[in-house]
Amino acid sequence: MATKARAVRGERRGELGGLDRDTLLRLYRTMFEARRTDDQEILLKRQNKIFFQINGVGHEAVQVAVAEHLRAGSDWFYFYYRDRALALALGLTSYEQLLQAVAAESDPASGGRQMPAHWGKRDARIVSSSSPTGTQFLQSVGCAEAGWRASLVPELAAQVGRIAEDEVVLCTTGDGTTSQGEFWEAMNTACNLKLPVVFLVEDNGYAISVPVEVNTAGGSISALLKGFPGLYIEEFDGTDVIESYQAAGRAVRWARERKGPALLHAHVVRPYSHSLSDDERLYRPEAERSADAARDPIRRLGTLLVQQKIATEAEMKAIEDDVVASVTDASERALQQPQPARDTAMKFLFSPDVDPTSKAFDTEDSPGFRGGETTMVDLLNACMRDEMRRDPRIVVFGEDVADCSREEYLEQELVKGKGGVFKVTHGLQRTYGSVRVFNSPLAEANIVGRAIGMATRGLKPVVEIQFFDYIWTAMMQIRNELAIMRYRSGGSWAAPVVIRVTYGGYLKGGSIYHSQTGESIFAHTPGLRVILPSNALDANGLLRTAIRCEDPVIFLEHKHLYRQVYNKGRDPGPDFMIPFGKAKVVRPGKDVTVLACGALVKRSLDAAASAAQRGIDVEVVDLRSLSPLDMEAIAASVKKTNRVVIAHEDSLSWGIGSEIAARVADELFPWLDAPVRRVASLDTWVAYSPQLEEAILPNPEDVLRAVEALHAY
Repeated sequence: MATKARAVRGERRGELGGLDRDTLLRLYRTMFEARRTDDQEILLKRQNKIFFQINGVGHEAVQVAVAEHLRAGSDWFYFYYRDRALALALGLTSYEQLLQAVAAESDPASGGRQMPAHWGKRDARIVSSSSPTGTQFLQSVGCAEAGWRASLVPELAAQVGRIAEDEVVLCTTGDGTTSQGEFWEAMNTACNLKLPVVFLVEDNGYAISVPVEVNTAGGSISALLKGFPGLYIEEFDGTDVIESYQAAGRAVRWARERKGPALLHAHVVRPYSHSLSDDERLYRPEAERSADAARDPIRRLGTLLVQQKIATEAEMKAIEDDVVASVTDASERALQQPQPARDTAMKFLFSPDVDPTSKAFDTEDSPGFRGGETTMVDLLNACMRDEMRRDPRIVVFGEDVADCSREEYLEQELVKGKGGVFKVTHGLQRTYGSVRVFNSPLAEANIVGRAIGMATRGLKPVVEIQFFDYIWTAMMQIRNELAIMRYRSGGSWAAPVVIRVTYGGYLKGGSIYHSQTGESIFAHTPGLRVILPSNALDANGLLRTAIRCEDPVIFLEHKHLYRQVYNKGRDPGPDFMIPFGKAKVVRPGKDVTVLACGALVKRSLDAAASAAQRGIDVEVVDLRSLSPLDMEAIAASVKKTNRVVIAHEDSLSWGIGSEIAARVADELFPWLDAPVRRVASLDTWVAYSPQLEEAILPNPEDVLRAVEALHAY
């Protein structure tokens, strides 16, 4: 069961909770500076000098109170968009905040790429925040988990930088966002692993216009969490600095002492509308709004300081005047800063230092073969074994990837071990231990979100999504977090995660939910590398490149190809790499080009063999990589044959064939002697019936018909 405490006024050490005069005045100044910066941004927005504004008004007290117990540059921070006072308290100045508001290139959080209130600062360990509500939860858990795992393996600790023995991770949120499923996934893992994460829920009673009782059963998130084992809970008045300071102290201490995670449930107010795009008068009556205004934390602290004779009204006025002058000056200076130049639009999508398309990653022509031919499963496993030996930063996890979570069964040799439903990770846990190879809950967002958090700490997660068909619950993390982390932070943060995922049909019985293919969705996501090997040797070399590069990679492994005889290969050794964006001509020809990938490579080769019997010489090009795409190899083939068929497994409409056909038409039209043809699945789902599956998926006969039609054109 959770440990729940409720702040009681009688427990306060006097009216000031042990805080001295200088500290109280500093807290007041920070709170007032946050409010003044909000007001300045609102003014600038109304003058059309900035382009968006969202405020943290009413949340200031709990934020500065929590910050008193935390260490910028030692602890880690995952914010949400109302944390202006917290950011100030941790060292992100009002000038830096205003640089983001004016979209300045010198904005340290994003270089003009994110809207205001999306904080980030590398040296303070404030990880780049984003607009999707709730994505920070699992990342904060992964960040804490990285520190914990690194502390258990000296070789790992040496790779991830300084780790404080009592470090904590602070993750903040509004009350509405606790309705997200990822909040509950994060709580589950944080409690399960007893991770030092402090979750701060800033409960202002509304998610835009939706009141808390509609968002949360019973109207209290802390009440719902009381069953989580090892979770320490504090519920308190977040507009009261003293009460907030004491509650936060107890919660942070719990986490620093490694007793488990903690939850701070702070009841705050929202005197202003949600943002300048919202008018709260449409759904909040005047009486309710007036009650919030009466609990304004700045007014409350100011009154307390004067009443307790900590400061005179004149001294308070001097602080406020100084802040107003400082923020006004910061605003004027920020407005003078230029926005990013137009020619920087493509910066920060990928690593500027490690280029997986370069010759440094091309050892394809010099393999160090060992052993006999074996399957794609075996060579993928061999690659991970070699890479984990080379790089202690690598952690492998996902559903069922470990040999056995109950290690004593392995130690007593009671079981052989699983190592993945397809055995791709078999034996890795036995070799490298349970700190580096482990199972996850059955939750895809949990896998990817934690991996992103680990990657920001310097680990190299190689995670598995068991079936492509179930990757969709992780799409928010993949598209809005993983792919964008480097871009949105102006290159300050990155998440070079490798996501291995099985996909595809041709299984006889795979049906709708074990046959899906949707590579075009990921290839359409800027910032992702998308790879599809068709044979064992390529899988080994491309996976090694994926692991060694510094970009996020979607590595698609076709289930049907895992144990085929025709695509076997020998182990090429620990330094074998194939660069991304390098296609391969697997059958030379002069009459028609077939561009294929994945399972369609073999079917295209079969079609080419049949075409040869009819006097048609087909060149088959295995794309191997979709993002990036090797247009040079495509152009070389098309210029030779003047006819091109694009064969892929996914549905015909809106698939990769459409994009490749458009690029061929745009760039190679003078060399075309016939229309570009596509061969793909029908625009439906793969059915369970083998007869229907055969009708739906493209086969060699479909490719052959397209080849013959083009040859005769």
